[in-house]
Amino acid sequence: MSSVSTDDIRKIIHVDMDAFYASIEQRDNPELQGKPVAVGGSRERGVVAAASYEARKYGVKSAMPSKIAYSQCPDIIFVKPRFDVYKAVSKEIREVFLEYTDLVEPLSLDEAYLDVTHNKAGLPSATLISRDIKKKIKEKTGLTASAGVSYNKFLAKTASDMDKPDGLYVITPDQGPDFVEKLAIGRFHGIGKKTAEKMHRMGIFRGKDLKKYDLASLTHIFGKVGHYYYHICRGIDDREVKPDRKRKSMGNERTFDEDIYGRDKQLERLMYIAELLEEDLKRLPVRARTLTLKLRYGDFQTITRSRTLVNQWLDAEKIRQMARELFDETEMDQRGIRLLGLSLSNFIEKNESIQLTLNF
Repeated sequence: MSSVSTDDIRKIIHVDMDAFYASIEQRDNPELQGKPVAVGGSRERGVVAAASYEARKYGVKSAMPSKIAYSQCPDIIFVKPRFDVYKAVSKEIREVFLEYTDLVEPLSLDEAYLDVTHNKAGLPSATLISRDIKKKIKEKTGLTASAGVSYNKFLAKTASDMDKPDGLYVITPDQGPDFVEKLAIGRFHGIGKKTAEKMHRMGIFRGKDLKKYDLASLTHIFGKVGHYYYHICRGIDDREVKPDRKRKSMGNERTFDEDIYGRDKQLERLMYIAELLEEDLKRLPVRARTLTLKLRYGDFQTITRSRTLVNQWLDAEKIRQMARELFDETEMDQRGIRLLGLSLSNFIEKNESIQLTLNF
């Protein structure tokens, strides 16, 4: 098995907090420790935003309707989310990262990529840095984190999920190609359940099976994402860690394990995504004027709807209202929905005034 060239090899860490929201609730309320906890929702209605590991043993997961979570785990305890607390803890964790490198690319409140090819601490390996980071996060916040270490983003993110919770998994350049060949398709980051099922029908169960297909075949079968599949099954990912990059858009979407039927249930999931998007927007020094809805049916037809405000920007109330209106513009049919997403764009800085458009 050929190894990756040693020229210009990066050292990338992906840090992912373990059951972040739920772990904070258990930390702050000793009565919740060791018990199945769901952040968000209630027994009657709503959607689970996060679940503790005790709840996950019963199949409870994020984006699951609360009623289903309760039916699967009658002892589950629902708690209201405290996003201000989660953001404060996230800031503490970010400060730990910055002790080692300025090349930190946050993906959300609870995960980030770090490029430690050249690190501030002068430590000789990314593995030692990861251990140090995990230790400091534990001391500072009382929470555990899992870390993946490798030479590119794809493998680092895959590695961070291999030994959860409180894990540390390393994939060296020599191990990378062989690791990916043996990796089950369902564990590839970026390949969801439905796509994995489609690949299984094609006889693709592991990376080595996917590697048999050339680039032209994969793009013909899967579209543009086939280009991504072609490279990751060879352990190739040239994306850089980009700190503080200026956002052109931001979004939140969910692919569901089972297609969602019924307008009310679909709208309930959409409002949950809108809530997450609102919280993400609060963290940024920008305002947004454009909202885009993305919807994928069970037959993989994908549609989008978009609207832009004039002389004003989107706040929490407007995001929810516009999301409903865009949703109502979609086809009123009986097909189930496998993916829902909302994204914001057309940003202006919060300290920047909007140029009024006057109609003469």
